[in-house]
Amino acid sequence: MATTKENKGTRAFNETIKAYLEERAENDALFAVKFANPSKSVEECVTFILNEVKKSGCCGFTDAEVFGMATHYYDEEEIEVGNPINCQVVVNHTVELTEEEKEQARQDAINKLRDEEMKKMRKPIQPRKTAEKKNQVEQPSLFDL
Repeated sequence: MATTKENKGTRAFNETIKAYLEERAENDALFAVKFANPSKSVEECVTFILNEVKKSGCCGFTDAEVFGMATHYYDEEEIEVGNPINCQVVVNHTVELTEEEKEQARQDAINKLRDEEMKKMRKPIQPRKTAEKKNQVEQPSLFDL
């Protein structure tokens, strides 16, 4: 599930699920046996969670609900995982960028600003439109009569 096209939130979601499962396996010997099942993986677990979320039609879940789905995936021997879903997941904690990622974001912002300013400079200057003078009909004055 971890692909290069994946956004930071989705990668953080995968890592959060993995960290939770590893911690649970350390503290729960019965779960550790299920977690060590070679036919199951964290990537499939995340796919299962995303498919369950999609089926529910809800957009927000508590940590306990999501971790419950992850645990359920490992508890069941035969479980329908579903197809991989291309989506963006938002996690409720801050995602830290590496120094390289920060520098890349900074350069991208500078390049975007430069391109916008260059576009403004290249735009031809259009003369201001003056109100067209309408042919005014002269009205005779009282003295002309």
